[in-house]
Amino acid sequence: MSQRASRLDLYSLPVLLAVAAVMRFPNLVTRGTWEADQGHDMLTLRVLAQDRILPLLGPPTSIGDVHHGAWYYYLLSPAAVLTGGDSPLAVVALIALAGVAAVGVVWWLARQMGGPIAGAVAGLAAAVSAAAIDESTFIWNPNLIALSSALALAATWRAWHGADRRWWLVAAAGTAVTMQCHILGVALLPIVAVPFIADARRRSLRGVALGVLAIFALAYLPLLVNELTTGGSELRAALDYLAGGRTAAETAIPIRFAIVGLRVLSWPLTGLITDGFEAAVVACAAVIAITVWRSRAGASDQLAVRWLGLGLLWSTVFLTVAAPSLATVVLGLPNDHYHAFADPMVFTLVGLGAAAATTGLLRRPTQPPRTPALGPILAAVGLVVLVGWNLNHLPPATHPDGGFPAGQRAAERVDAALTAAAVERLDVVRIKSLPDFKSTEAMAYPLARLGRLYIGDMRKEIAPGSLDPKVSSATGSDGLVLLCDDRFHEALDARCGGAAEATITPDAGGPAWGPLLDRFEAAPGRFVSVYGPATVP
Repeated sequence: MSQRASRLDLYSLPVLLAVAAVMRFPNLVTRGTWEADQGHDMLTLRVLAQDRILPLLGPPTSIGDVHHGAWYYYLLSPAAVLTGGDSPLAVVALIALAGVAAVGVVWWLARQMGGPIAGAVAGLAAAVSAAAIDESTFIWNPNLIALSSALALAATWRAWHGADRRWWLVAAAGTAVTMQCHILGVALLPIVAVPFIADARRRSLRGVALGVLAIFALAYLPLLVNELTTGGSELRAALDYLAGGRTAAETAIPIRFAIVGLRVLSWPLTGLITDGFEAAVVACAAVIAITVWRSRAGASDQLAVRWLGLGLLWSTVFLTVAAPSLATVVLGLPNDHYHAFADPMVFTLVGLGAAAATTGLLRRPTQPPRTPALGPILAAVGLVVLVGWNLNHLPPATHPDGGFPAGQRAAERVDAALTAAAVERLDVVRIKSLPDFKSTEAMAYPLARLGRLYIGDMRKEIAPGSLDPKVSSATGSDGLVLLCDDRFHEALDARCGGAAEATITPDAGGPAWGPLLDRFEAAPGRFVSVYGPATVP
């Protein structure tokens, strides 16, 4: 290795980690959204930390009553236990730390495949990626996948190329975590399994294979316990979902494939396609061009590029079939994190392309470069544009909904209204939501931190930590907090802020709640109405 390459190797990783940290940790308390999913996760972690109740299932998915894996909560539990489950900041800081670590692993992956320049460029792309930064700054189960999938890919490459067989155990652990954090992470399994099978044909991996099976068995042990103790609730939920018939996607498969492919390839580089469609197309075309170019070049990176390129192609095909909703962008909600397992592959291909275009720049001065000057110029311009685009599209210092501080202020206002109406703290506060499929947990969690006892109603269950609904009188004599999300006004056939709420008041035949104590907009389009008990002492 030349002196230039040695210097790049020496300084690139610490610099990249520092850049990644600077991009993620400032204003961390306000940068992430505070919504139903975040409330659910914090309530579950609070119950785990304070009541020592270990969850056997992860967060609910969008398909029926099926859940993601419980290991998502186990991985976040250290931050929750240390703070008694009362600090969303501690939990999101752990997620941000995982995001910084993912940058280092991407650097390692690309460096293994293409050398120091590949590692530096891939790591820089990951460090400043607005999408990756967004993934690192709020609480959501897909947000740990960037680290776990990068680790799985890096360990797979190392083991596949003759390193210690035990690297397959690391690859298995990374793959298992990816599958636990999001059900669609199963797409990563074949990408890791095919090299494992190829390696097993060259050398004995029997002992390692047993270890791999043990890792996956441990990952799904909580699910097994749940199935044995609930009569197979997850299996029944999955079968019910399939038997109910999935709604046929309105978008034709070829068009859906193109949209999903565009999102998978462009998201880590330019963000949501609706925020910059032209940029997304350019980024997608660049990744495809690099893949085709390097897979046909016959160079040392050919196998790596083909593996990553086929991995992205498989991911797109899988998601086209398994997640047809990706053909539609839902504004105002997290979207592309579902395929975060593919992000490290995209970053690495960009790094490999840059390294190939600049071959010779790290050689000794006495050695003439083997590539024309056009290659380094194109690589430099492309990198500057990529970095500039992302720095110009960073998530705001405060999320539009105000993040958890806004949620806490809303809960304090609710608590003050109930207290002023002489609702004692031992009374149970009922929390309902419009529409009823929207979770109540964004309000339940901050109220729990204030010491309020609650029943967080949802369509088919109650929020974690809720009291048994039987403790509340059938007439609804406790206080009611009614949440209304105006983004769903079409489903409600009425606007929040009065009209929608009126559909479940006593005048409309609803429960006999008491008078309206307060109504306010806690975040843009999210209204909170506070009702006293039917009979105020």
